[in-house]
Parts: sequence; structure tokens; C-alpha cells
Amino acid sequence: MTHELSDTPGTEAGTRAGARPSPRLRWNKVPEVTDYFWIIKVLCTTVGETAADLLNEKAGLGLTGVSVLMSALLAVVLVVQFRTTAYRAGVYWLAVALISVVGTLISDNLTDNMGVPLETSTTVFALLLAIVFVVWYRRERTLSIHSIDTTSRESFYWLAVLFTFALGTAAGDLVSERMNLGYWLSAVLFGLAIAAVALAHFTLGLDAVWSFWIAYILTRPLGASIGDYLSQPTGDGGVGLGTVVTSVLFLAVILGLVVHLAVTRKDVASGAREGT
Repeated sequence: MTHELSDTPGTEAGTRAGARPSPRLRWNKVPEVTDYFWIIKVLCTTVGETAADLLNEKAGLGLTGVSVLMSALLAVVLVVQFRTTAYRAGVYWLAVALISVVGTLISDNLTDNMGVPLETSTTVFALLLAIVFVVWYRRERTLSIHSIDTTSRESFYWLAVLFTFALGTAAGDLVSERMNLGYWLSAVLFGLAIAAVALAHFTLGLDAVWSFWIAYILTRPLGASIGDYLSQPTGDGGVGLGTVVTSVLFLAVILGLVVHLAVTRKDVASGAREGT
């Protein structure tokens, strides 16, 4: 699914009656949905899984302490992201990588520390995400990522992203445990699910906005399955690279791609590239 094509731009008249519209920025605050977008997104979800495991094992802070630390770092990066006036590849993808880790830790805390069943956490995260989408649409009249150009829309966007990561973690763990497929087959299953969404979009006319968000959710368990397959011991069905090697490897690839995009601006809308 290379591009999210449809856009239903919300106008000031489309906001709630009597509501004061947010000041509009000149440029969109998120990247264009290209092949680069999906590649980096999957890589970030892989890092979210392996880095969360690595920090939990090595930091000595416990799952709760690591969660607090990573949440604080995410808050700082999001402040920087909100203060920018246009999409900046480095800041944006750092926020995505951190939110991937935090989303994983939220789900892991509920499961491991609080004993919440995966069925329950999956349902709760799905409901919370649905609420975000409903409120977002009622206020802005669009869920398209092509119009993240106000503080309000950007707030809804990042809240939705957080819940997609938490939902993807819980749902992915639930499917993997219930079906007992192993890491590699789980990755294939989620990859096929994403391919089915893309096929439905391009051949059956599935709405582009919903196609995007469904695929966005599914990339989380896909990346997690890939990360677990590479990092877990061979006796547990993995390759045995370990969380350190896997995390560093994927972070290096992410860094290289983000630097490339920051220089070439291939994921920036043509009007913004031309400065018009």
C-alpha cells in the first residue's frame, strides 16, 4: 500500500458549531505515505519490541521503571515535534520509535505486572482507539493524515498512533499465543493480512483512510514477530541474534533511511519541497 490517496479535508466550517478553529500551519506535520514510510514503520515496530525487552532485561529498573523513563523521553520528543512548524524526518521518526517502545511497555505492564488477560487489553485498546477516531472525526471531519496541520489534529494523530501500537502489541501477542504459530509463521500471517488490506484498497475500493489505519495497526505485530524471530534463542524458535544485536542493527538501518529522507526530502509533499 504505497499511498493513502483519499483526503476529506476538514474546513473551519466543518468544525463543531461554535468551536474556535485551531490556527492552521502551512505544511503537513507528517510524511507522505511512500514505500519508505512503511519500511521505516515496520523497522520501528521491530525496535519497539526488541528495545523494550532489552531495557527491561539490562537497565535494572524493572518494567515499571523502564516504562516511566521511556514515557518521559517520549514526552520530551513530542514537545519538540509539536513545536516544529513542518514535518522534520529526524524528530518525527524518533517520536515513532519511542512511541513504539512505550506502546509495547504499556501492554506488557498490563499483562505481566497487573495480570490483565490479553483478550481484555486487546478489547480495551480497540475501544480506546475507536473513541479517539470518533472524537477526532466529529471535531475535524477527517481522519486523513494528509491534513495534520493544526495542533488539534496532531494531538489526535499521536494519540491514535500510541493506541495502535498498544493494540497491535496486545492483539499480536494474543494471536501468537492462541494459535501457537511461532515467530516466523506469525510474521507471515500478519504480512498476508497487510497484503489483503492493500488488495482490498486497490482492487475493491476499500477507503484509503481506513486502509491506512488498519495496515498501520497490523505492522505492529508484524514487526514484533520479526524482532522476536531474530532476537530470541534458537531453542525458542528464533535466530539467536539477541536483543542487543537486533536493536542496534535495525536502529542503524532506520538512521540511514531517515538521514536519506532528511537530505532528499522524498517523503515531503511536492509543494513543501518547492517552498511554494
